[in-house]
Amino acid sequence: MRMRLLVMMALQIAIWGAWAPKLFPYMSMLGFGPGQQALVGSAWGIASVIGIFFSNQFADRRFSAERFLSVSHLAGGLCLVGVGFATDFWPFFACFLGYSLVYVPTLSVANTLAFANLAQPAREFGAVRMGGTLGWVLASWPFVFLLDAQATAEQVRWIFLVAAILSFAMAAYALALPHTPPRAEGAVDRLAWRRAIACLRQPAVAVLFLVTLLDAVVHNGYFVMSDAFLTNRVGIAGNLSMVVLSLGQVAEMATMVVLGRVLARLGWRLTMIIGILGHAARFLVFAFLADSVPAIVAVQLLHGVCYAFFFATVYIFVDDAFPKDVRVSAQGLFNLLILGVGNVIASFVFPALTSRWTVVVETAAGPQAAVDYRALFLVPTALALVGAVLLALFFRPGEGVKA
Repeated sequence: MRMRLLVMMALQIAIWGAWAPKLFPYMSMLGFGPGQQALVGSAWGIASVIGIFFSNQFADRRFSAERFLSVSHLAGGLCLVGVGFATDFWPFFACFLGYSLVYVPTLSVANTLAFANLAQPAREFGAVRMGGTLGWVLASWPFVFLLDAQATAEQVRWIFLVAAILSFAMAAYALALPHTPPRAEGAVDRLAWRRAIACLRQPAVAVLFLVTLLDAVVHNGYFVMSDAFLTNRVGIAGNLSMVVLSLGQVAEMATMVVLGRVLARLGWRLTMIIGILGHAARFLVFAFLADSVPAIVAVQLLHGVCYAFFFATVYIFVDDAFPKDVRVSAQGLFNLLILGVGNVIASFVFPALTSRWTVVVETAAGPQAAVDYRALFLVPTALALVGAVLLALFFRPGEGVKA
């Protein structure tokens, strides 16, 4: 059962990992401006807001999980084919929004299916969820062969076509998963969302909520900017950049193994501070060591620290500190920041800043557009440092959270 669920998670996240690193560079190739790129990035955030409520308040009580996954991924695959062949903005945006709306709810439903079919979810889910990280890593490898070192838009659109193939495979595989009937009508506490939001009045929760938002902006900004930086500034081949970025997910798997021991020794606050400072360190290396390919490649390994020591720790803290009957809704609130609000802000801010700090320079080949990446990367560095200071000065988790 665990192996079947691990494959489910691998396919689920591989769909996302196939297109995410190169989405913004591809839109630049199509000539989409910063505002248009921001709208496309916001589609994922809009779907996150709708998806959280849809999956918790409707899907979980109306459809069996495996059939919901199958139908959603079939529709998502069709939308991804449309994205891959759309070159004008509005058809591209419409198809991507449609894909986002049907894909995002599947993240929660896949978790629901896994929890329902594991004998000991608390012990076994971590190993199953690691399949998602493995799927993200494996999704980068087809592009070593599908793209050239100087990949054109015609080639890069394969990110969506590969994602579509994976989506169709997931639609078929979902039908072979164990039947997981919808939850009973009374199994969902309709007031849990209000009680979870009321917890924000407590200082420790409010501070963590604000810092999670800051870190979500920085984290999503990394995916907005990093692929173009690697190919345009560092000089890494376009067909290898996704593999380089995937080193962070490899490190994430290793870091998750030691997270429990780190938490036991350092505690909530210091572990989270280390996680958010990992972002600051990575962007400082990007800003000041862009000419050192080994340094840029090696610093990708910090992604494991950034994700496990902050985001994974936040999820564990919510599960440990919040009252049992509001934990699911509290997780949803923090997920809303990480997948939704942080994504929207990053999609608006960083393409606009990239455009602002792009200048034309004279080269031997003639005038070329160049981005002042040092100035650009100091912005997420500053945001991460602010988050670390807020945690250090104001985050006092205490004995727990009162609903």
